[in-house]
Amino acid sequence: MSELYRIKVKDSGGRDKSMGEYEGRALLLVNVASKCGYTPQYEGLEALHRKYGSRGLTVLAFPCNDFGGQEPGTLEEIKQFCRTTYGVSFEVLDKIQILGEGKHPLYQWLTSHAEPPGEVKWNFEKFLITRDGNVAARFASKVKPEDPELAEAVERVL
Repeated sequence: MSELYRIKVKDSGGRDKSMGEYEGRALLLVNVASKCGYTPQYEGLEALHRKYGSRGLTVLAFPCNDFGGQEPGTLEEIKQFCRTTYGVSFEVLDKIQILGEGKHPLYQWLTSHAEPPGEVKWNFEKFLITRDGNVAARFASKVKPEDPELAEAVERVL
């Protein structure tokens, strides 16, 4: 079993949730922010969720305030913004820290197992995970969900 599946996160209600609940599904993990220039990518992430969800892709959003303070709201405010502004129906988990001393174990694992390894640079960086829990690809913030390279990578892991 992949180490990924031993990591716990908090769901949108603040309850512990094991990443093991997603075992067998391809995952697209994204650190998100509501007040970022890349925020319109929510629309493309929702399109990926709708297009590939039934084929085994799960999009997971992790709100993060580490970059320019661009995710200052409460989780409830964030979820409301995502629903009303972008029609988001994929899972938005609890706010997470991905830089510094309080770096969440999920992002410790992602940034050490991805190519290239290293810290997340900005909001809306994407990690594509295979059905068996390995990092298949890493995409910089500027790579939009609808970019062919991301869609091709999703097709490969499905």
